[in-house]
Amino acid sequence: MSVRRLADESVQPKSFAFTAANLKWAKETIRKYPKGKQASAVIPVLWRAQEQNDGWVSRAAMEEVGRMLDMPFIRVFEIATFYTMFQLEPVGKKAHVQVCGTTPCMLRGSEDLIRVCKRKIAENPHELSADGNFSWEEVECLGACVNAPMIQIWKDTYEDLTPEALEDLLDKIAKGQKVKPGPQIGRVNSAPEGGPTTLTGGVTAKAKPRPAAAKATKKAVKVPPANAGRPGSDAAITSKAIKSPAKLPVKAGPSKKSAAKPVPVKAAAKPAGPERLAKPKGKADDLKMIAGVGPKLEQTLNKLGFWHFSQIAKWTKKDIAVVDDGLSFKGRIERDDWVKQAKALAKGGEAGYIKVFGKKPR
Repeated sequence: MSVRRLADESVQPKSFAFTAANLKWAKETIRKYPKGKQASAVIPVLWRAQEQNDGWVSRAAMEEVGRMLDMPFIRVFEIATFYTMFQLEPVGKKAHVQVCGTTPCMLRGSEDLIRVCKRKIAENPHELSADGNFSWEEVECLGACVNAPMIQIWKDTYEDLTPEALEDLLDKIAKGQKVKPGPQIGRVNSAPEGGPTTLTGGVTAKAKPRPAAAKATKKAVKVPPANAGRPGSDAAITSKAIKSPAKLPVKAGPSKKSAAKPVPVKAAAKPAGPERLAKPKGKADDLKMIAGVGPKLEQTLNKLGFWHFSQIAKWTKKDIAVVDDGLSFKGRIERDDWVKQAKALAKGGEAGYIKVFGKKPR
């Protein structure tokens, strides 16, 4: 683990204050923890401070977080310097590129990606590009070894990269164009390159019919009981009784006149859950504007029948529970407060979002 220190005093701001929206979010987050355990909120609150402060945590931000959580500065400093998710000096405003250099990525070409970063961004890690929009660093495993080599920018990962693909990615970000996270070679998540290799037939083997039950023979098998020969024992049962069991009387079925009338079937109750649409009303909204919703989740939401901010804005807690069951990342709806974000976007678009949250939607 390399030594991590605060940035030079020359770049440290004199003060830090959360925006109104972020302050409200921080207070709500702190209230989730028991009284006297507010310090447990230090990581999410520090992360929000980093997001507001152009991607890095200043000393002033740590001091403010410590004041809010009643923690000594040194305790907050210990956490910020231990977890590499926190940047301790200014990073690129448009992108801070974290290149995975662990063995799987190294074997698949991460060193070539680092050469691209040195050529297009800056020679040294954590050094800002000439325009201040980009920076880079080499990090340990980012958890996408099957899709190596890969990088991470903010919350998103970009996988299956080549030097040419990384250059194109950086050029698009520099121009303000949208870039698609995840694999960059067309594969789905961590599926095999070139498509599936197993279970491709689509037909399962038919089960063999079970053999018909053997007919019972009339001849009974005589098994002498353990107490044979004693008066009143099972030996008193005759073979005739075993061979010819008593026939049970057969009840006559109901006559045609007395046949019961069919009971009318009631219509199935309307399924519980939020409003769903088979297709969007007009043009579908860009659900990726909601923080926490990426391209994959947007596709899932569309398949579930959600196309508009106005739909998500109406979700109740029961609706959220229903939708949560259909998502791969459970708990994300409430964690990122999709409903509040959707209400702001449905009411005032990007301007309404900025008014509520103090920043542009992603």
